[in-house]
Amino acid sequence: MSLKSLLLLLVAAVSSVQATEAPTPAGLEYCTVCHGSQLKGNENIGAPRLSGLAPWYIERQLHNFKQGLRGAHADDITGAEMKAMVANLSAQDITEIAAWVTQTQSPKPLTSIEANVDIGHSLYQGCAACHGADAQGNKTMGAPSLAGLNDWYLVTQLNHFRLGIRGSSPSDVFGQQMKAASNMLGSEQDAANIAAYISQLKY
Repeated sequence: MSLKSLLLLLVAAVSSVQATEAPTPAGLEYCTVCHGSQLKGNENIGAPRLSGLAPWYIERQLHNFKQGLRGAHADDITGAEMKAMVANLSAQDITEIAAWVTQTQSPKPLTSIEANVDIGHSLYQGCAACHGADAQGNKTMGAPSLAGLNDWYLVTQLNHFRLGIRGSSPSDVFGQQMKAASNMLGSEQDAANIAAYISQLKY
């Protein structure tokens, strides 16, 4: 085997470990239109990376969109789009989507924001009780893993909670908790600092 062939095999092997895409279930091709192949996300249209999220969290959020607990605020444009997309999904559809998402892997997102990681570390201590010291999440607390999410998406959602765009529905128990927790954020810069800290954690 030539050196060139060996290198090509090695590159292919590494790529298969970093990014795998489970076959898309029939009828769910529209998910990849926004969230991309391997569900790695697309910042240009505000669609986050989904690969790496736990199935219980994906199911909860899809149900929240379907029930109007999320995506109902006038300023949540991408949330409104998701709300419309899931309107006709059945409970079984949602379960199957969550299972499919968890089988798909993609490379860790690249850093896209500049912020103060040290300040973010200090601010994150208020988040660690639920999300874990390494942002790995805690199902018992209903807190998803944050490590591996796009930093721009973390900033957006933290600001949505902070401004009441997300988590305002009394029926959204976990959203209400996050809305209350986000009171410690005094500005968009605080949100960026936390996101910058989370994005450099290993997972």
